[in-house]
Amino acid sequence: MMLHDSIDAQNPALPANRHAIILDRLTAEGQVSASLLAREFSTSEDTIRRDLRDLASRGLCRRVYGGAVLVSPASTSIRVRATEGSERKQALGRMLATLLRPGQFIFIDAGSTNLAFARQIPDGLNLTVATHDPAIAACLVGRSGIELLLIGGKVNPKIGAALGGGPQREIASMSPDLLVLGACSIHAENGVGAFDFDDAQMKTALIQRAGSTVLAVQNEKLGAVATHQIAPIDLIADVVVEADAPTALTETFSSKGLRVHHAAPASIANDRPPNAAGPMRLAKRVQP
Repeated sequence: MMLHDSIDAQNPALPANRHAIILDRLTAEGQVSASLLAREFSTSEDTIRRDLRDLASRGLCRRVYGGAVLVSPASTSIRVRATEGSERKQALGRMLATLLRPGQFIFIDAGSTNLAFARQIPDGLNLTVATHDPAIAACLVGRSGIELLLIGGKVNPKIGAALGGGPQREIASMSPDLLVLGACSIHAENGVGAFDFDDAQMKTALIQRAGSTVLAVQNEKLGAVATHQIAPIDLIADVVVEADAPTALTETFSSKGLRVHHAAPASIANDRPPNAAGPMRLAKRVQP
């Protein structure tokens, strides 16, 4: 049973109980409203705002006008993230791979989930693949049916990819059919976010160049926010989520016009061979 389903059993007059209930609500729904919580707990909005300030000071949420939103946990370095949730990322990667079409020019953004996706790309699709992530490039070198383009420059050790003016100038001449975006958060109102400024700038530039954008995200990034906004949610065509992604959040994304694709449960997906067939429809390509 969820914590907020047992308010009567936990006296909301106690700050620790309110904090636990608020955190549970944030985890389930991605955001909370101070006015709604005040009515629910029969207390003042000032009391709820103090609760939210306390939680924000501990890095557990981010205060916004009228309430708070969940903070994405994806602020650690690529070295740390690469060791976390590998089976879940493989499941997301397999679903992503089903969305590819023969002959596409795709750009794979940096990230551990996108690395898992790159490993799942089937042979024989005759793809042109560009990336600024050396780890992703390394796993695609010599693959049948893949023409590989590596964007060079100084590699940011936290992100694991080449960032800055040089790489951005290189991608300015590219118009990929599909961008496989990496992101630290996705929120219906706050859009897609990242924690590193240079990384966010690169991602924004990539979205502007791509015909269509898809991203795959683990549950903890859904409904969360990060420091820098990459793009509003309406610039994302497709999102791949985990099998048990919260329905309330995925339905919100669908209502905003995103096509939501559910990955198979991790244990099932890891036993399933990649499949190049899938339901994705590319958005109309905009000429530069």
